[in-house]
Amino acid sequence: MEINLISDTVTKPTPAMLDVMFKAEVGDDVFKQDPTVNELERYTAEMFGKEAALFFPSGTMANQTAIKLHTQPGDEVICDKWSHIFLYEGGGVAANSGVSCHLVDGDRGKITAEQVKNVINDPEFYHAPTTRLVSLENTTNKGGGACYEFQELQKIKQVCIEHNLKYHLDGARLWNALVAKQQQPKDFGSLFDTISVCLSKGLGAPVGSVLVGNAIDIKKAIRIRKLFGGNMRQSGYLAAAGLYALQNNIERLAQDHQRAKELGKVLASKSWIASVEPVETNIVIFTLHATVDEKQFIEKLKQKSILISSMGQGKLRMVTHMDYRSVMHDYVLDVLNRMQS
Repeated sequence: MEINLISDTVTKPTPAMLDVMFKAEVGDDVFKQDPTVNELERYTAEMFGKEAALFFPSGTMANQTAIKLHTQPGDEVICDKWSHIFLYEGGGVAANSGVSCHLVDGDRGKITAEQVKNVINDPEFYHAPTTRLVSLENTTNKGGGACYEFQELQKIKQVCIEHNLKYHLDGARLWNALVAKQQQPKDFGSLFDTISVCLSKGLGAPVGSVLVGNAIDIKKAIRIRKLFGGNMRQSGYLAAAGLYALQNNIERLAQDHQRAKELGKVLASKSWIASVEPVETNIVIFTLHATVDEKQFIEKLKQKSILISSMGQGKLRMVTHMDYRSVMHDYVLDVLNRMQS
C-alpha cells in the first residue's frame, strides 16, 4: 500500500465520477457545442456570481490567460514572493505576457493592502513599469495552505479601485479556503475581476481548471486560450468529472483539513522537527533539525511506503487528499510517532 502525500493532484477518479464521465453528452467545444462543458462553465460562473466562465486543461493556463487578459507587455504585476504565478509557472508571466512581477514579502504567501499600496508605481514616472494587476493566491501553496482573511481581501480591492488596477485570484485551492473559513463563492466573485479555480486538486477530478469573470473578459479569454493551444474538442468527458467534483466533493475537504492538523500535531511533538507551519487546510509544511539529513528522512518514509515532497530551502511538505484514507492516516501517524529521526 503506497501512501502518496506529495500533492492533492495524485487522486484518481472514483467509480461514481468515472460513471458520469462515460455517460457524458459531448460535442465540439471549439465551436462551443459541447453541452457538458457549457454546463460546467455556466454552473461555475453561477457559483461565483459571475457572468461567464471558461474551461481550461490546467490551472497554469488559466492563470496565464488572466494575466495576459489584464496586462500589456512592459506592465507590472504585484504578487507575493511565493506566488505560484512567479515560482511554478515556468516564467510564463514574462514569456506569455511580457510583464514583470513586483514581489512582496508577505506572511506565508499572503500580502496586505498596505503592502500593495506601497509598491504601486507612479503612472507618471515613465522610468518604471506601469502597475496594472494585483494577483493573489488563496490558499497559498508554499505558505502551507494559509487562507486570507476576507476583510483584507476587501481592503486590497479598495486599493485596486483607487489606483485603477485589475484584481486576479489564483484560487487553485480556493475550495479549501471556503470550507476552512466558512466563506461563500459569491463573496469572492464580487471582489475579483477574474478567479481561476482548480478541479483536479482537492476535488478529485482528473484534469481541469475554470476561469470566471465578466462576459467581455471571458470572450477575450477564449482567444487567449486558443493562442496558448488550450482548445479542446470533446472535452465534456473531462468537464463531467469537474461537475461531479463541484457537486459532491467540496464539503468533504473538511476531512482532509482535520487529518492535516493531526499530522502537524504529531510532527510538532517530535524532537527532530525544527518547526511546523500553522496548519489551516490540507497542507503541512515542516522543517527538520539541522542534524537530520533531509534526503535520508524522505528515503526512510519511502521505505515505509510513505511519499512526501521537498519544496527546497529545507521545507518538506505533506498534502492530504480524498485518496488518503482513514487506514492510511492511522498508519502514517503510527510511523511518525515511532520514528526517532
